[in-house]
Amino acid sequence: MATQVSYWPTLFDEARRLDGNGKLAAVAEILNEQNDILDDIPFVEGNLPTGHKTTLRKSIPAPTWRLLNQGVTPVKSVTDQITETCGMMENYSEIDKALADLNGNTAEWRLSEDKAIIEGMNQSLAETLIYGDTSVSPEKFVGLAPRYYTLDTSENAAAANVINAAGTDAVNTSIWLVGWSTDTVHGIYPKGSKAGLSVEDLGEQTLYDVNGGRFQGYRTHYKWDVGLAVRDWRYVVRIANIDTDKLKTTDDASDKSANIVKYMSTALDSVPNLNNARFVFYANNLVRSMMRVKLLSRSNVWLTMEGITNGMGITRPTLAFMGYPVRRIDQILNTEAVIT
Repeated sequence: MATQVSYWPTLFDEARRLDGNGKLAAVAEILNEQNDILDDIPFVEGNLPTGHKTTLRKSIPAPTWRLLNQGVTPVKSVTDQITETCGMMENYSEIDKALADLNGNTAEWRLSEDKAIIEGMNQSLAETLIYGDTSVSPEKFVGLAPRYYTLDTSENAAAANVINAAGTDAVNTSIWLVGWSTDTVHGIYPKGSKAGLSVEDLGEQTLYDVNGGRFQGYRTHYKWDVGLAVRDWRYVVRIANIDTDKLKTTDDASDKSANIVKYMSTALDSVPNLNNARFVFYANNLVRSMMRVKLLSRSNVWLTMEGITNGMGITRPTLAFMGYPVRRIDQILNTEAVIT
């Protein structure tokens, strides 16, 4: 008897998704996450088949104050180029045709699988946007954390935009301020390709079990080629080393939490121009929960709930700091190592 491999749904899976009337039951998606960054990030088609080459200005020439009968030496600015790469994220869904056709629930079953696989891709993309590191996982792209990884400006110029919240143990998290625009920070997809997640129904296919036996099934292909371009590092600020254990004491009698309101104010003053991009703060649910505690404090005037429109044009009540939205990324860890 052929062995059933784990990536094919079974009759047991079928039974667990049927309600008492034999119809496909609504699945409680308890593993779903909230990663609002995916709603906000603008995407630009890259100018390379594998990513995007960006030209950066490294210096601006100073003018000459001229005297009469004295000439001026021509000058020029200096530019440099960096290449941002994309990663290729793919998945397949396969199901035995006979199983999918049981009870006439073929479309509903396949849609149920689509939701789970797409959620998995969303979570993987959100994690890579923050922590993607091609020196560790060359198949991915470079996220934000590997660009803002030190407090030492002699090692990396972007360290000027890393704010130290003074956590000393490996139970830290970060708050990110990102200024989205096509000139500052944006997503990319390869030249000539399609933006966003591509879901292709490959229809009925002949599938093979582990012993080479054939059977008819349905196959769906999921593909997402995506990357991140940080054209101007000054438009991202990381508030790092936020001790999560101490953060949980916010507004207690023995409050030992980091003064995140002070650090968020500092972050806004760390960028060149707040009018050149759409600025959004990002934090995980623990940080946002403690912000809401501060929101209820009588002394608070800067943390508010406002009707803010996200990158998809949807307006909803959103936590905000001085009018800038504070949105949630569940993929931001509470176990970050200390940045030194």
